[in-house]
Parts: sequence; C-alpha cells; structure tokens
Amino acid sequence: METKFNTNERIPAKGYAVRSKDGKFEPFSFTRHPMGKNDIIIDILYAGICHSDIHSARSEWAKGIYPMVPGHEIAGKVIAVGNEVSKFKVGDYAGVGCMVNSCGECEACKRSQEQFCERGQCVFTYNNLDCFHNNEPTYGGYSNNIVLSEKFAIKVPKNAQIEKVAPLLCAGITTYSPLKFSDIKEGSVVGVAGFGGLGSMAVKYAVKMGAKVSVFARNDNKKQEALKMGVTHLYTSLENVKEKFDFIISTIPTKYDIVPYLKLLKYGGELAIVGLPPADVIPKVSVSELVYNGGRKVYGSIIGGIKETQEMLDFSIKHEIYPEIELIKSNEKEIDKAYENLTTGKAKFRYVIDMKK
Repeated sequence: METKFNTNERIPAKGYAVRSKDGKFEPFSFTRHPMGKNDIIIDILYAGICHSDIHSARSEWAKGIYPMVPGHEIAGKVIAVGNEVSKFKVGDYAGVGCMVNSCGECEACKRSQEQFCERGQCVFTYNNLDCFHNNEPTYGGYSNNIVLSEKFAIKVPKNAQIEKVAPLLCAGITTYSPLKFSDIKEGSVVGVAGFGGLGSMAVKYAVKMGAKVSVFARNDNKKQEALKMGVTHLYTSLENVKEKFDFIISTIPTKYDIVPYLKLLKYGGELAIVGLPPADVIPKVSVSELVYNGGRKVYGSIIGGIKETQEMLDFSIKHEIYPEIELIKSNEKEIDKAYENLTTGKAKFRYVIDMKK
C-alpha cells in the first residue's frame, strides 16, 4: 500500500541513537529530508549491525556526529516514490548500503566507483554531513525509514531471504569487491584472516568462485562452521602455516601485524585489507618490509560502487549466499548487548535488528 507524502514536508522518523562516544542507545525521534522527484522512501524491515557501527559510535576512527543513528546495512520495502522514479515501484524490496549520494559527474562516479567520488561528495548513510541537503547529518538504519535517491538503492528480488539481505549491503560487497578485483577463480589459493561477519562472507564467495580457502582465526571455536562452508584449513597460529597463497583478505578489526600475512603470499600474490581497526592501533608496514618481501602486492578496499553492489546482490541471491545471522529485537538494550558481544568476542556472526517490531 502506498503512503502519501507531501514533497515539501520533512519525513518523520524514529530510531535508536547514541548521544556521545560513551553513551548507551536510547529511542530517538527525528526527521529526514523531503522526498524529491528522484527519491524513494523505504520502510526499514531489517538493519544489520556492522563493526564499523561500533567504531563510529565510539569515535574510534574520528570524532562522531551526535546524536548518531548508526546502520548502513538496510533491507526494506518501498512505500513511496518520487514522480520521476523509474527503478522502483511501491511494494518492491530495496536495500541500502554505505552511501546515499555522490556528485555523479566525476570520473570515479561515472565508473560507478561512487565511494571514491573525486569531488569529495560521497554521502555516507550515517555519521556524515549531507552536502546535497543543507549539510544536515545523515541518520542510518537503526530506524523505521530512510529517504534517498533511487540511484543509491539496490533492487532486491522478491525471492530473496529478506531477513538475511541487510548484511550483504556492507559485509557482502566489502568482501566480494576485492575478490573480483584480484580475479579469484577456480584453483586460486585464498586465505581469509578473521572469521567474523566479514570473514565468513569472504569464505562463501571465494568457495563459490572455485578457490581453495583457508581461514586464520584467533581460536577454533568456529572450526565446524568453517568446514561446513568448504574451508580446507583453519589456522589459529601463523607459525603452523606451510602453504603459500595467491590472495589473502584481512577482515581483522583489531590490532595485528600485517607482515606475517605478507610473507605467506606467493610471488605475485595479493593482500587485500578491508578490516579497519581503531585509529590508535592501525597496523603499519615499513618500506623495508615491502622491499624485502618484494613481488607481492598490498592494497586496501572499501565497499564497492552501486553497480558492483547490485552485481554482488544478484550473485548472492542466485547462489543462495547469505550471512550467518542472529535476529535481535528492536530495542536499545538488545543493541547495547550486541555491541558488547561484538567487542568481547562473544558474537558468532552477524547481528540483524528486526525493525518490523
């Protein structure tokens, strides 16, 4: 059923916010910018919790914008469309990832690499100032709705397991993109460092692409889950690793040493870094380590453009690749508890907030 909105009126919303880096979540009412002619409004059904949400909420990367409503893993149903929208109709499923706008005119945007907008106008889903809407702060998916340009919404087919779609919009694309960039294919030897929400998705994609996959983890608590996903080895100590790898993806969100992973690469191998620890413990690699371990490549990767995100989602749905999730109720105590579990190693995989309730 379509909901009518006056195009000149701001859209009322409610969700859960933190008001400081040390704060707990609490209910928060706010408004979103009016629906433009190219915009859609999504009734949020599910919102994934990403470790990035924790870093942002606690100002671990940079000073946050408070009050902050985190969440850039969003799945829901379209309830209203602007009069020039062609990509969606009311009743469609739609997803939102880490960005909600960009300039659309620079070379990066034209290549659908909007996350690297050369004008610095990539607008992130939360904890950002929206230069296209009077620099108002953006609020994320721990809420009941979101308003954005249809260009930045991802089409979700009706046959999708909608409760598992949300984490694909960050964890999915964050791992899928470097696997594609490094041309992982049948016979590639792949290592996945870290076996949480990101690592488990990297494993699933790499296995489906035909790679031989090993996991580097802190312990063997998830060994059986890893083996069921098609992992050949789970290593809890790098000292025991004898094989060499074509590609290693690091999803580790805490302090660690990059060099041992670099040394596990074959000549010509590539190390992709997608995990981003807090600013005060960011890993560093000396020039001498790069020189003496030459012939190997190290690069960073951040999400993917809208075109590639749609490709990832279509690939995931076609091959039934979904994250391992735990649904939690939409209240502040449940979200606080999920954050605690994620930072103390008690979380198994991805938490998803059931925003329907």
